[in-house]
Amino acid sequence: MKSTKPLSTAQKELYESIHDDYEAHYFDETSLEFRAKFIYDELFRGVDLNGKVVADLASGSGFNSLALLERFPGAEVVGFDISAHACRRYKELVGGESFCVDLTRGEPLDLRVDAAMIIGGLHHCVADIEGTLKTVASMVRPGGVLLMYEPNSRYFLEGARKLWYRLDRYFDADTEHALDHTELAKAAAQWFTPMRCAYGGGPAYFLIYNSLIFRVPKSIKPRIKTFMFGLEQLYDRIPSPFFYPYFIAQWRRI
Repeated sequence: MKSTKPLSTAQKELYESIHDDYEAHYFDETSLEFRAKFIYDELFRGVDLNGKVVADLASGSGFNSLALLERFPGAEVVGFDISAHACRRYKELVGGESFCVDLTRGEPLDLRVDAAMIIGGLHHCVADIEGTLKTVASMVRPGGVLLMYEPNSRYFLEGARKLWYRLDRYFDADTEHALDHTELAKAAAQWFTPMRCAYGGGPAYFLIYNSLIFRVPKSIKPRIKTFMFGLEQLYDRIPSPFFYPYFIAQWRRI
């Protein structure tokens, strides 16, 4: 019998069940090096968040907030996550405020921020993507920015990814899927204007960053990172979005 629980509840339960494994693989030292070099550099390109209040959406335990504060020590970061456990960890790790929120409800939030970032979280909100975008828009002041990193549904191996989502216990195929940046921008057109979009993801993205999914032992990652990062830089020279599993975008709040 098909479950009648809300789709966002299914995502919350999945995340809380895999939280420890996820954190161990996606935020170990080698994965953080990948983030710094291949995700954060692009995500924050041309943006100055010093003196700004920034919402870290789908913040998890707060490692992305720590990375932001390292680059912009004058920023103030607030975490938002659907998991109460993650919110508690955020307060412990970052030392800032964190709110337990379901972004898919489409309800305006009281807090106003100058910028928001969501790293790998928007594709977990497909239960109501327009409602999620509306909620995010209610938070960001006009002229502010929304920074995002998400899986790219235009990737040429998207069919394989969909199959993997159905077979692997670390995913819930009914409540998460990759996104098309062009279609996403259309859905958000009344609130946001795209500023730039870049695509990425090569060998290191799979074997270093996604070591949990590909069952790569953490002990191997430091030994292969130099070679894999070199391959990643070569792969990133391919010009077409068709060859990349993720996109990084910057939007301006209207």
